[in-house]
Amino acid sequence: MSHLQQSSVRNRLLSALPPDDFSLVQPHLEAVPLELRHWLIEAKQAIRSVYFPEHGIVSVLADTSAGRIEVGLIGPEGMAGLPVVLGIEQSPFGYMVQASGEALRIPTQAIRTALRHSPSLQAAFLRYAHALMVQTAQTAYANAAFTIEARLARWILMTDDRLARDELPLTHDFLSMMLGVRRPGVTIAVQTLEGNGLIRAKRGGITVLDRTGLEEVAESAYGVSEAEYASVMAEA
Repeated sequence: MSHLQQSSVRNRLLSALPPDDFSLVQPHLEAVPLELRHWLIEAKQAIRSVYFPEHGIVSVLADTSAGRIEVGLIGPEGMAGLPVVLGIEQSPFGYMVQASGEALRIPTQAIRTALRHSPSLQAAFLRYAHALMVQTAQTAYANAAFTIEARLARWILMTDDRLARDELPLTHDFLSMMLGVRRPGVTIAVQTLEGNGLIRAKRGGITVLDRTGLEEVAESAYGVSEAEYASVMAEA
């Protein structure tokens, strides 16, 4: 995709790279659709490509005895396939498209070659690795210490951040998987947030009505990983 210009890239990780570093990956980037519920990377399988979302969201999912649960959320701020940057060939987690859109895809071997040629490119991706680790730790903290309503509010805010629109394509069944709780618990939490005028729920989607109110419900479950991402990316 040699005609791709860095100025037209919406992925924040790629757009923030120094021009010399971007030129190392640019010839190998290919625009591909992100199709809803499509597995970009299968758990415990070789990672053949890395994806930089331009629009849409990718969930990092763990398989547990109680079913799948989300352990990471990736949008236009990041990349799917981070283990490759760390020298790992596969992941115990799968990467599934949660909200459809588009991504820039690069073969694993191409990105490894680029990393060998540029310590600054490696440093940029490692800063993102740190930010994603903080997000994952914050998810574990939220799941252990907060109510379902607070966790749901956090998750809606994180989705809203990445989609940059107030109408979110979220079903109760999918929210149940994302939050790791049973569907009736999600239904009650949605009804609570809706009853407080924070969201409007309809079949297949949720509309954000009061973002400030959602932040108040989420409390400290939301904001820590977001602030850390902003901080480490500012160091680029």
